[in-house]
Amino acid sequence: MGNGMNKVLPGLYVGNYRDSKDSSQLAKHNITHILSIHDTAKKIHSDKHYLCIMAADTPDQNLTQYFSLCNDFIHAARLRDGNVLIHCLAGMSRSVTVAVAYIMSVTNLNWKEALKVVRAGRAVANPNLGFQSQLQDFELTRLIEERRRLKERYPSRALISKDQEQCALMLNNYEELLQSRSICEGRCAMGEECPTGVCRNPTQQRRSRRRNSQRSQSEMSRSPSVTSTTSTGSTSSTRPRSGPAGLRSYTGSAPPSRTGSKADISKLGATLTAPSTPQSSPPVSPKRLGGRISVPKPLKEDESDS
Repeated sequence: MGNGMNKVLPGLYVGNYRDSKDSSQLAKHNITHILSIHDTAKKIHSDKHYLCIMAADTPDQNLTQYFSLCNDFIHAARLRDGNVLIHCLAGMSRSVTVAVAYIMSVTNLNWKEALKVVRAGRAVANPNLGFQSQLQDFELTRLIEERRRLKERYPSRALISKDQEQCALMLNNYEELLQSRSICEGRCAMGEECPTGVCRNPTQQRRSRRRNSQRSQSEMSRSPSVTSTTSTGSTSSTRPRSGPAGLRSYTGSAPPSRTGSKADISKLGATLTAPSTPQSSPPVSPKRLGGRISVPKPLKEDESDS
């Protein structure tokens, strides 16, 4: 587990960025659709259907706004016998959060049970605390409506029995793996060796914080007035964490639930530049008349100079 992409439901896999580029793996699992969600998500394989979402692995990143769109992309592909790969960079946090939200939406599992299903297939699955909070909030406030929406939009019941059987099997496997310490829930004590590598020791945490700090400084040093555009349409501009501008592209069977993304501007190859500073006109010297300041009126054509 964790070596390559991992199956969590029939037709649904979770992996990392390396897996998404590995043509042999994609062919082995007959991947037809790829949901890419990370900081520089973009289409790589021309023969695959893509949903690309730019999102950071930080607790304040709003992923809930994309759950319905991701559910449509995944569910429509699976109903047409397609196989979907969800990936981020490490296949631990962002991709797992999207997979958990989907499993909650198409089954009767709560977010903790759905996370166990994913962890049983991919031991390193461990969304950050912000994403876990978003999943809990999604369960309490929007899950019932999302389940109803999916049933109305996709009346087919072809996947229900297979998903229920797979989830029951994965939950049983999860308990066995937990007892044998082949998996963990992300709560290993500092200094204790984690069986899956999810829990980091203090040295690894310091290195991670240093890398994140250097990355943030590098992003802040970039000029905000210029947006670099590659041949594939990806940009390096910084976007708000909670805004829908993280949606980059959509090429799949299900239509997107949002339109008018700010990211569409970048596909035109436009470069944003700061407006030139207008030059001010020379000041007019006022004449002092009777102790009051006034601006001289322009002479008419029929008036001679005094």
